[in-house]
Amino acid sequence: MPIHIIPVNKLSAKALQGVIEEFISRNGTDYGAMEVSLETSIRQVKAKLEGGSAVLIFDDETETTNIFLSDDPVLKKMDAVPEVIK
Repeated sequence: MPIHIIPVNKLSAKALQGVIEEFISRNGTDYGAMEVSLETSIRQVKAKLEGGSAVLIFDDETETTNIFLSDDPVLKKMDAVPEVIK
């Protein structure tokens, strides 16, 4: 299966921080209606991952990591439910 959900507790704090920072930096400077600091953005994303409202996805095919809201329609459209790495 090419798509995997990576439990955040399987990553070191440093690795998780790096994944979150890279994810946030992909969005450039489009912060929406209100600009927030990098630290605030990191805390918000980390809280969503740890709380289960967001998931960390690894795609074997593209060798990329991404973060999706757990109820994102994109996840529901995948051919098969992503495998959870244990």
